[in-house]
Amino acid sequence: MWQNSPPGSIYDYIRVASFSIGPDGLIEQWSSRAAALFGMASTEAVGRDPVEAFMPAELRSDGHRRVGEILDGKEWTGLVPFRMPGEGGAHGVAEVYVMPSLTGQGERAALCIVVDVRALRRIETDLAASQAIFGQSPFGFVLFGTDFAVVRANQRFATVFGGAAEDHRGRTVDDYLPQAEADRLSATLKRVLETGESVTDLQLVGTAPGTTERRHWSMNLYRVHSGAGRPVGIAGLATDVTRRHIAAREAASARRNLALLNEASARIGNSLDLETTARELLDVAVPGFCDLAAVDLYQGLLTGEEAAPGSWAPAHRESAGGSAELRRVAHASAVADALPTAVAGSGPPGPDDVPPALGSVHRFPFGSPCAVALRSGRVEDVPGDEMGFVQSTLAVPMVAHDTVVGLVQFSRTKGSEPFGERDRALATELAARAAVCIDNGRLYRREHERALILQRSLLPPGDPEAAGLDIACRYLPGNTATEVGGDWFDVIELPGHRTALVVGDVMGRGLRAAVAMGELRTAVRTLALLDLEPAEVLSALDEVARGLGSPGGGERSEGLGGSGGAQWPSRAAQKSREADLSEVYLATCVYAVYDPVTRRCTFANAGHMPPAVVEPGRPARLIDVPPGMPLGVGGEPFEEVEVELAENALLTLYTDGLVESRDQPLDEGLAALRSVLTGPQMELEDACDFVLSTLDTRHGEDDIALLMARIQGLPAEAVGDWTLPREPRSVGRARELARTQLLAWDLDDLVDTTELLVSELVTNALRYGEGEIRLRLLRDRTLVCEVWDAGLVQPRRRRARDTDEGGRGLQLVGLLSAAWGSRRTPRGKTVWFELALPDGEPAAELSVEQLLSMY
Repeated sequence: MWQNSPPGSIYDYIRVASFSIGPDGLIEQWSSRAAALFGMASTEAVGRDPVEAFMPAELRSDGHRRVGEILDGKEWTGLVPFRMPGEGGAHGVAEVYVMPSLTGQGERAALCIVVDVRALRRIETDLAASQAIFGQSPFGFVLFGTDFAVVRANQRFATVFGGAAEDHRGRTVDDYLPQAEADRLSATLKRVLETGESVTDLQLVGTAPGTTERRHWSMNLYRVHSGAGRPVGIAGLATDVTRRHIAAREAASARRNLALLNEASARIGNSLDLETTARELLDVAVPGFCDLAAVDLYQGLLTGEEAAPGSWAPAHRESAGGSAELRRVAHASAVADALPTAVAGSGPPGPDDVPPALGSVHRFPFGSPCAVALRSGRVEDVPGDEMGFVQSTLAVPMVAHDTVVGLVQFSRTKGSEPFGERDRALATELAARAAVCIDNGRLYRREHERALILQRSLLPPGDPEAAGLDIACRYLPGNTATEVGGDWFDVIELPGHRTALVVGDVMGRGLRAAVAMGELRTAVRTLALLDLEPAEVLSALDEVARGLGSPGGGERSEGLGGSGGAQWPSRAAQKSREADLSEVYLATCVYAVYDPVTRRCTFANAGHMPPAVVEPGRPARLIDVPPGMPLGVGGEPFEEVEVELAENALLTLYTDGLVESRDQPLDEGLAALRSVLTGPQMELEDACDFVLSTLDTRHGEDDIALLMARIQGLPAEAVGDWTLPREPRSVGRARELARTQLLAWDLDDLVDTTELLVSELVTNALRYGEGEIRLRLLRDRTLVCEVWDAGLVQPRRRRARDTDEGGRGLQLVGLLSAAWGSRRTPRGKTVWFELALPDGEPAAELSVEQLLSMY
């Protein structure tokens, strides 16, 4: 088969030429390659003596001798200098191979093959360099032919894939790589051969012969050409990048772990609810860290049971039957199927192992990895299920402050990367962060319950009762998380069927404000029992608040500190603490006393919101009560305002959280309150809800206390009121009036007792009092009897001696009445007693001890 050798073939590259010498020693034939090599056309060369034409003069004699020997039939090979064309007459050296020949007439001639020695030396140098690069390269070097079979491979390549370098000749990519990777490399080789575009950093994965370790290679491919520019194959340079890949994977894993921890910090613990925190943990872990996960918390922790210090699973609660009781509070899965047995919590999976349902209570078997993890506080590996799709599971105890609160299980399915040491550390950190949040939630819940108990104990019952008043109230804490605050209201029964209505607001929020509120509320109740006027109550309460807010230890601490008492705080710290306390015990308060007989209400205000009243058929208005200074400030007296309220009027006392917020000025809030109160009349409970739902209270910014009272005065027929002259016969007249009134009220069972006690009080008024005497009987939920005189001396109960003829009247009043007492009035004093209305049962008789105590 004839094949054309195009220009640029190997013969051009090594500069081979030929010519022939005839029997006469002259050039007979001159090839075109000889013309190119020597720079002489055939017309110039044919017929010339080659010695004379090309050799220097000093060598010609020897040259003629050589030519003669050749024509005698002797072969010759040697180096012959010659002049090179186009290079300024420079001399070159040619290697000449002369072969004797015969002409057609049998005459001796010669055929000469000429090679440029410089070209040969250059080729030798290039081959040596190529062999050095190819053979000594520390990288795998392989040359694929145009049929994609290996033409040549270096020793480094053979070292990786076995055998000698020559053994790889003729192999294909299928002999080195898995099918998928081999197909990908074959397609790349074809593309490089066809387009001539090189490929860099082609990532391939496979295994070396005799090993199962996955290796990663980076391959650079480029097309190889002949001297004439014809593609002859593809060269490949392969580098083992397994370590780099492992390092990159570990770096990516570290970045992923850091990102997960950062996400965990942002997403876990946003709620103090235990179950919510468990779900937040799984939202972070699945699918970013694992494919499946479940969280179990100790049942005792969830129910609020107090545990022994250090663990929610004390040893005595475990038995050979299993761990302490846990509840599954959360599970998550990134796969479509249900949770597998690996997160069932029973240890090595069995055919009947079913994961606990969400919310169910269960125990881990005593010897299971999960139970061991709970007891030891260390991470344990749970074996995967061979027939299922779970590859590995980590049982991670949730430890906070040396307390195990539960267990979280992280699982990865088959096909995912198994857990490593970094993963174990990350799992421990995730579980620990969630455990701290869960423990904080437990502590918060415990403190929250205590705070709620405190708050509820400080507020009056939900349906307070008062004579002549229908009352409804609401309390909304500004902090919905703790549900405690410093606002309060109170309804206090006073003698004579009067009622004190109180609404106050401690300047602060949270538990400290609630404690301060409780102290002030207790002080208000104590002062109210003294039956003081509203302004006097606030003045005394102001003194109490200032005493509570000023510990009075500043001077003492300073003095002791000067004597070297290192345990005492500095003066600056003491002042800071006192300032803190003073701020907590600053409060506003409105105190009102309502008399159902006269329907008059007396108000005093300590820097609080003005009361609002709505009378039938009229718009709501604010009662102008002079606002004094807040409680705890001191220095200013409080004023009183007495207002007569119409029947069915609606009185509203409230705190500033109802009418003021950051976005709403106080004037606008008060106007809105008046507008809402002027609306249609409705039941009192509905009115409370309507006010709170209609006003833009911005709930959450401040506490809200709301007290609404519908005015229902005592009817005239429920009141008996008489004035008696200051004379002895008034005692009998008082008994007669009391008997007549009780019979009219059908209170026959109380006649005898009332007559006796009225006689005692009127007698005392005549004996120790001054001026005329006033007798008043009030019938509502109880029977109240009041005796007034102008004397200022308060009655005092004392024990009479055996020889005393008197002094037993007040003892008798105390024994026979449900309650009794006395109070000052603007022009004297009032002594009163109270009797329970008969309920159809016979009255209890006095015991012998009670009767003897009067003597």
